[in-house]
Amino acid sequence: MKTLTTLFAAVAGIAPAATAFAASGAREDNSGIYSTIFLGLCALIVVGQLVPAVMVMLGFAKGIRKETKATENA
Repeated sequence: MKTLTTLFAAVAGIAPAATAFAASGAREDNSGIYSTIFLGLCALIVVGQLVPAVMVMLGFAKGIRKETKATENA
């Protein structure tokens, strides 16, 4: 593992002793509660549109299956 770290440091042009593969701290997020509520509302709208779309696709699949069974019986 040390060889791999040294290799990466050499490719990056950094001295191996000064290499750090970790973030400096927690990510700062300055968005407030209103942006979180807005994004949640957007997610609800997307999910609300996906449910009828899936139902329509299942209806298409049932219709195609019925047509193939009807043609096989005839």
